[in-house]
Amino acid sequence: MLKYGTNLKEKLIESLKSVLPISIIVLILCFTVSPIDISNFTSFIAGSVLLVVGVALFTIGADMSMTPMGEYVGAQMTKSKKICLIILLSFVVGAMITISEPDLQVLAKYVPSINSTTLILSVAAGVGAFLVVAMLRILFGIKLKYLLIGFYAVVFILASFVDKEFWTIAFDAGGVTTGPMTVPFIMALGVGVSSIRSDSRESNDSFGLVSLCSIGPIIAVLVLGLIHAPETSSGAAFEISQLENSRQLGLSYIKALPEYSFDVLKAVMPIVAFFLIYQLFTKPLTKNNLFKILIGVAYTCVGLILFLTGANVGFMPAGYLIGSELGATDYRFIVVPIGMIVGYFIVAAEPAVQVLQKQVEDVTSGAIPKRALSFSLEIGVAVSVGIAMLRVITGVSIIYPIAIGYALAIILSFFVPEIFTSIAFDSGGVASGTMTATFLLAFSIGTCEAVGGNIITDAFGMVAMVAMTPLIAIQILGLVYKSRIKSAAKATEATEETIVDFDGATSSDAQALSEDTMSMSRTTTVVFDTEIIDF
Repeated sequence: MLKYGTNLKEKLIESLKSVLPISIIVLILCFTVSPIDISNFTSFIAGSVLLVVGVALFTIGADMSMTPMGEYVGAQMTKSKKICLIILLSFVVGAMITISEPDLQVLAKYVPSINSTTLILSVAAGVGAFLVVAMLRILFGIKLKYLLIGFYAVVFILASFVDKEFWTIAFDAGGVTTGPMTVPFIMALGVGVSSIRSDSRESNDSFGLVSLCSIGPIIAVLVLGLIHAPETSSGAAFEISQLENSRQLGLSYIKALPEYSFDVLKAVMPIVAFFLIYQLFTKPLTKNNLFKILIGVAYTCVGLILFLTGANVGFMPAGYLIGSELGATDYRFIVVPIGMIVGYFIVAAEPAVQVLQKQVEDVTSGAIPKRALSFSLEIGVAVSVGIAMLRVITGVSIIYPIAIGYALAIILSFFVPEIFTSIAFDSGGVASGTMTATFLLAFSIGTCEAVGGNIITDAFGMVAMVAMTPLIAIQILGLVYKSRIKSAAKATEATEETIVDFDGATSSDAQALSEDTMSMSRTTTVVFDTEIIDF
């Protein structure tokens, strides 16, 4: 119990550092260029508190339950060596998690032109199918970049035959499916499957599942667009409640808690039930391990309930109102730099981002620092939100920035270590989580309504843009690391080949100097492909 208490204190501090910056930015906006009514302002403050506690509990729970469950299922499934069983279980797990993903529920609620159930089932089928592809890729050692090239080619070919109203919805669907429920389990599944191989590419192939699972929904919705005509609509209705007093404020949260509790339980319980049944038929866990996982599930549920309540009740209305205020001004282009600032800080508050950062540190033994990964993600999301808000104001089609961005990301994949490509394409889906689906999408919708744009074609696409730019940013980080690796290797080689002979220096002095120089260049060792790289 003392250990859990210590972990909670540490996670609360980490969570506060993640949530506080975006909260301060929103407060500054509310006090200056985009004032909102006092009731929604107070609601936002309450939502920020819930986010801090929710993210802390969720990350503890994910470490204790979702990650061990995913690794266990992945490892045991691979040990069976039955391809048909792996295909069946992968599809079922992928579809089951997606149907109950809270972020997808938010997107489906916003979209007026497609029936919610139809959209959710189509997306779930897409994730299930591509989780199968991801599993087979790991088992057969297929390079991720070749699959990405092929499937994104299919995406853009399909898009050319589909009504443009489906473009933004399809690309957004690819981002929201990899939310706080899906990411911990699927990423751990990849670690579990790849660990069985025990070869030089194990660490590279443990990433990439999220990226492939993000493509499935895009293709599924585009296929839906081929057979389904969108209903005519001026856009998604967004109603903001005006709270008259503190009692109504409290009731708004109290009423929301049962709703999000049901959503979370609906999301978690099928996964837990599947895991419990599956481990009975394979290698049952010890009682202690099973108890620890169940405790972790409780942490996960409580944390996610608090997080979703704070994000939807507190942050979403604030995002919409701020966007409406800024869009209604004469200097509406100010939403572009403001959106970039918000995007830079908001990504740190995504629970799934913290899960990704921890796995990257674990798999690479700290060779890819958390801060470097965070900074790359923050820059990527800032740029994406800026482009998205520029689209809202100008009405430029999403297909142009998306096509250019993915083409650049694919080209970069041929010049960076494979592990950076896998992490980059995973990070795109991870960054476009709950905070994007609630605050940023609401911010985009509010601005779009104020400027008189088309919500479906202009406001939607925010999630898609946030999912795209990290692919480029993380791979640029890979180029930087590759350059440092080469520089360190050259320095080491020069030191080994040069015999230093200073006036009055002995042979032992030269040897000592050589060893000191080499030790300084070898601070970290990482395995990329089949080479051991020192930098």
